[in-house]
Formats: sequence, C-alpha cells, structure tokens
Amino acid sequence: MTKYLSAVALVFVGASIAWLILGGTLVQRTGDSDTEQRAHLSTQWGSPQVQQAPVITAGPVKHVVVIPIRSSRINVALNLEQRRKGLLWYNLYDVQFSGRYVVRNDSNSDRLAVRFPLPASDASYANLRYSIDGKRIDNAAVLDRGVVTFALKPGENAVIENAYSSRGMESWTYQFKNGVESINDFALTLMTNFKDIDFPANTLLPVTEEPLANGWRLQWTYRTLVTANAIGMVIPYPPQPGPLAERITFWAPVALLFYFFVMLLTTTLRGIELHPINYFFLACAFFAFHLLFAYLIDRIPLLAAFSICSIVSIFLTISYLRLVVGWRFAAVESGLAQLVYLVLFSYALFNEGWSGLTITIGAIITLFVAMQLTGGIRWSQRAAAQSC
Repeated sequence: MTKYLSAVALVFVGASIAWLILGGTLVQRTGDSDTEQRAHLSTQWGSPQVQQAPVITAGPVKHVVVIPIRSSRINVALNLEQRRKGLLWYNLYDVQFSGRYVVRNDSNSDRLAVRFPLPASDASYANLRYSIDGKRIDNAAVLDRGVVTFALKPGENAVIENAYSSRGMESWTYQFKNGVESINDFALTLMTNFKDIDFPANTLLPVTEEPLANGWRLQWTYRTLVTANAIGMVIPYPPQPGPLAERITFWAPVALLFYFFVMLLTTTLRGIELHPINYFFLACAFFAFHLLFAYLIDRIPLLAAFSICSIVSIFLTISYLRLVVGWRFAAVESGLAQLVYLVLFSYALFNEGWSGLTITIGAIITLFVAMQLTGGIRWSQRAAAQSC
C-alpha cells in the first residue's frame, strides 16, 4: 500500500513540475506581449490622460498671485474601444472635453496670465479650441507649453473656454492644483458608453449617478469644496486571457490533488484497482487541458477556448478509463469528479475575488462527503487485507 501511494505521489509531483514550467512560459509570453503591444498602441492612442485645471496668475514673475477660479462647467464624454492583442485586453477610449471657467481679477494688476496644460504629451488633439471672453486664441497649443496673457481690469470677470477631442488608455483624470485646494461653484458631467465603471484611488465619488442605455451619466457638483483629491474614471478590464491562464495553470496541482484523492477513495470503496501508470495517464489528460488552453486563448474567444479544452480533457479521460475499468466508472465517478475538480475548479478562477472562497467551500464539501463515506471503514483491516 505504501509503495502504491508513493508511486501515485510521484506522478502528482511530476505533473506539478510540468505545470510550473507551463505557467512560467505563460508569464513570459504575457510579459513579452504586453511590452510589444503597449508600445504599439501608445503610438496610436497615447497614454492615461490627466487633465489639469487651468492656472491663472497675476503680477510679475517674482510676486505671482494665483487667481482663483470662481466657476467651472466641464463636460466629458468617454467612448470605450476595448481591443484584444495577443494574451491581453487593452482599454482604449476616445474623449471629448469641453470646459468653461469664470475668473475674477482680485489683484491690482490689469493683466493676467493663463496656462492650460494638455493631459498627455504623447497624445494627439483634434478640434483644439481656446478662447478668452469670446476671443479665440489662434495658437492654442501655446497654452500647453507656457502661458497666454490677457487684459482684465481689477474687479472684472472673464470667461475662459476650451475644447478638444483626443484618445487615451486605461484611465482619465481631472486634476485640481497640487495640494489641498478650495473650489467654488464646480460642476463636471462625465458621460460613458460603458456600464462597468470604477474610480481610481484618491478621487472623489460622483454626487449623482444616472444609468443610461449603454453607460452612465455621472455628475460632480459642489458649491464649495476643499479637497486634495481628483476626479477620475478607470475602466475595469474583462478577464485577461494571459493572467487567467497563468492563474489556472498554477492552481492546477490543487485540482489534480482533489481529483486523485476522490479517485483513490472511490476505487478503494468499490474495490477497483488502478495502477500508478493509470494515474499517470489521468494526470496527462488534466495537463492536456492547460496546455491546449495556454495556446488557444490568444487565437479564439476565452469561453470558447475554455469549453473546447474541457471537452477534450474529459473525452481523453473517459475514453481511456472505459478501457481500464468500464464505461460506468469512467463516465460517472471519474467524469463527474473531473467536471467538478478540473472544469468547475478552473472556472471559479475566472473571478479572482471569489476564487479562494469558492475553492475553500468545494474543499470542505469534498471533505464532508469523504468523511461520511469512509466513517465505517476499518482502515487497519483494509490495509492488512490489501497487503496479503
């Protein structure tokens, strides 16, 4: 009995080493793919965009006075275009931005300066427009590189407007000035064409959220606000093929351990003899699932690849065990165990946040069933009978 279990354990260890090697190749493939694709996409779509609020100042260089913005009306539309490249999804978006700011000259100077940096240096901007009190700035890009001065008598107001269309990746953020800032009469409306939304760390949550047919209408409105946080949107990713395949592969030894445990228990209870070589071929059928999955996921949709690999692996196992112990055991006991501990176990890893709890519950249920089925067995007598 000891030699038999040692041989089965050796099969398990060998399979685990194979999965570690396969998982390592997936990590390398995913990293290489990300580096290549991100460099390619950034030339077309830019990078995560951070739009900073305009800065208005007065006075000479050595005695600059920052002029607060009295009112802000900002409209942003994010249109998501997710693209899959190799083993990864990328969240790309088109953004339409427009802002209207009211400033009042509370200084003694009759000339102010405004700087409105563009959100990303590697992005392109279409329909870029700036105006001050209705007077358009012909060379609008100068606001990104430096400042534009304009005349405004003390005590008077001016309206600064800007708009553009651009492209970015992964997230969009509206950043107030650095540090804690007091904000007055502020309103930002953000429209999305996607339902799955999230907000970056250190950002404000919307005041109102209105669901639309294909997205959201989010509003941040404040009469007064003192904050060091920004306003932003991060776009959650769908299940990433590469990292998901890595996770399933590295967890595979646990799935096989459960399967081997159930098979050893079932064959013992039913008096069926499986040779360690049989366990070797069963482990190969499990490994075939992960090997095929690793090289299908960058070719076809994720769920289609998962379904094909599940069918192939279960077919290999049942068609093999029918020759060893017959159809019934192959299709019922073994087939059901493989469905639970390979297919459903792997599917639980699609949702990383719930996978640990799901696997724990499955392990507890397995333990309960095993304890109930074996509670009446006298193991010392069973071991003595097998050794004779």
